[in-house]
Amino acid sequence: DRSSAAGLSAPGNALPTPYPPRLSNPVWPTVSPAERRVLEVLGRGASNREIAAVLYLSVRTVESHISSLLTKTGCSSRTQLVIWALARP
Repeated sequence: DRSSAAGLSAPGNALPTPYPPRLSNPVWPTVSPAERRVLEVLGRGASNREIAAVLYLSVRTVESHISSLLTKTGCSSRTQLVIWALARP
């Protein structure tokens, strides 16, 4: 796990978000369980095709979940989305 190896998930190592999300309210409650699963695999550095294979989804479904996550969080890239997720409990 890359985040553990880099110490990113260790307690007290809160990551600052380089580009704060545009939304001012917490959005975890609006992220669906399916989107969270996609985000978890995305955080391992997986491509859309790899995410689809791991979660038994179509690539198009993965693309839809990532697009939805980008919109909900105000993030503008996959990398920023992972950083956003790591900075939240």
